[in-house]
Amino acid sequence: MTRTLDEWLAYQERVNVRSIELGLDRVRAVWERMGAAAPARRVITVGGTNGKGSTVALLESMLKAAGQRVGCYTSPHLLHYRERVRIDGADASDDALIASFERIESARGDIPLTYFEFGTLAALDLFSRAALDVAVLEVGLGGRLDAVNIVDADAVIITTVDLDHMDWLGPDRDSIGGEMAGIARAGRPAIVGESDPPQGLLGALERIGARVERVGEAYFVEPVAGGGWRWRHRDGTSWLLPNPALAAPVQYANAAAAIAALRSLQAVDAVMGGLNLEKAASAGLRAVHVAARLQSLGGDPELVVDVGHNPQAARALAQWLDAHPGGQVHAVYGALSDKDVGGVIRALGARIDHWHLAGLERDTPRGLPVSVLLDQLLLAFPDARHDLHDDVSSALAAARKAAKPGERVLAFGSFFVASAVLSESAGASSA
Repeated sequence: MTRTLDEWLAYQERVNVRSIELGLDRVRAVWERMGAAAPARRVITVGGTNGKGSTVALLESMLKAAGQRVGCYTSPHLLHYRERVRIDGADASDDALIASFERIESARGDIPLTYFEFGTLAALDLFSRAALDVAVLEVGLGGRLDAVNIVDADAVIITTVDLDHMDWLGPDRDSIGGEMAGIARAGRPAIVGESDPPQGLLGALERIGARVERVGEAYFVEPVAGGGWRWRHRDGTSWLLPNPALAAPVQYANAAAAIAALRSLQAVDAVMGGLNLEKAASAGLRAVHVAARLQSLGGDPELVVDVGHNPQAARALAQWLDAHPGGQVHAVYGALSDKDVGGVIRALGARIDHWHLAGLERDTPRGLPVSVLLDQLLLAFPDARHDLHDDVSSALAAARKAAKPGERVLAFGSFFVASAVLSESAGASSA
């Protein structure tokens, strides 16, 4: 009997009792049974703690501006599973995903794939059938043992390395960076987008034999008086570019890493070598869009939604708030159990005038109850103004009611928070 897409996704959650099971043997075995066809002429894999989704979107926008046919695999999704697989700018259809899941199921036999591994194989399968110029793959967790690493990427980007998923990746930046380095390949470019990367990352890349291009050494991000910015390479290349359409100062680093990766491929790919990448980068920076990355949903008070969920992302949020002062900030915040809630709260500090804390245990078994968020908030800021809510919807309603014109509501902390806010906003706009 044919399953619907929702039925397939529910089935995948039952096939493997572990929601996360790192390792490549199982997923590689199924991929090889399916023929292990190349997903595209060239593959770029993007890893890192934060900035992966934005960097994928920047690569996609620049490549599309250059006339390339691009496939992107990202996770998690915000509103619908189809978002995870995009081909030539369009989300995969239900029918295409279902057909791919049926092929995977036929090939896997008794191999117990995880939900993420099913999705990864589906993306590779659909990409291989789409005659792509470039496939861009986002790492789900870490790198070395993540399912996307069954593909030998032509170039990789590692955006940032910070403390997240420590139960899986290790207790410090060095060990986490070493895991992330595993997506690189000998003799192929590895773009390091962080100015102060841990030695564990750099040492692992050296042992692999990757051709490292590091921001601040191989390429540079330079502000320009009067607007725009300059991307400059040590080989003498210098481009004056428009500001990214994405908010947040960190997007310059993401854009610069994306440009470095594309330029590195021009040296080895005749088709890409003929592209006017400077022109494509300019057009791509103006056109790029990705949901829930400091996305303003408008209104007065303004509603801003962001998927930032760890201390590094919270520091970027704090930097953005400092650069965009205004009225009081009302935060809608929810988090998962494996996140450093205290670190997130401390990073934002007194920039938040009123916390509307939301429990997420109804959304996912990993969701934290609101009482845990409160304990962490009061530990850091005993006098913080706060309200407690059972879910994101009630927290958002309370924050919007409390905020006055000229003030801001900032919803962040998890993809579950962003998804709930975007869903509610879409429902309100269509009503």
